[in-house]
Amino acid sequence: MSDERSEGGEPDDLLRALEAALFAAEAPMSVAELTTVIGAEDVAQALPRLAALYAGRGIELVERGGRWHFQTAADLAHILRRTREEPRKLSRAGIETLAIIAYHEPVSRAEIEAIRGVQISKGTLDVLLEAGWIRPAGRREAPGRPLIYATTAGFLSHFGLADRRDLPGIADLKAAGLLDPVDLAMEQLIMEKPDEDTGQEG
Repeated sequence: MSDERSEGGEPDDLLRALEAALFAAEAPMSVAELTTVIGAEDVAQALPRLAALYAGRGIELVERGGRWHFQTAADLAHILRRTREEPRKLSRAGIETLAIIAYHEPVSRAEIEAIRGVQISKGTLDVLLEAGWIRPAGRREAPGRPLIYATTAGFLSHFGLADRRDLPGIADLKAAGLLDPVDLAMEQLIMEKPDEDTGQEG
């Protein structure tokens, strides 16, 4: 790229190396992983520079959950949707379960069920695990030491979030018209805290 020049006019080798490593990567990479692959120490400072070079282009360099990758520019995503196979849509239970985990993580299956008010099937969690959107995050220090779940960097990347602080609030969802009268019940899911429903600490 013509913009990747050092002060002396020569190509910036570090930016070129980062570009090559990220382009060839099968998954988003952390600063530590890129540092190991490239063998340079100032990767963290160079990544924003490389991202700036791609700003406004057809592809862009973004950080999601502490990991960096190239993606199609958001305003051009519709072009790829025409040819990309549509993934299987999540069920209502899957959407609600994912929302609870995202807003309350880490949470156990019992805590998810307490918030939803109904039991969830093992298949619902399996679908989210297979999609790479949630992960086991250890065990709750409570009787039975239940497994707890949290979202992944893949979840952030798929939904275009830099981190969980970018999750929309109820006001944002209403303004976007994403909540109908039935879905307004989700407001209760987001506002309630799991430990208040289960009586568990933590």
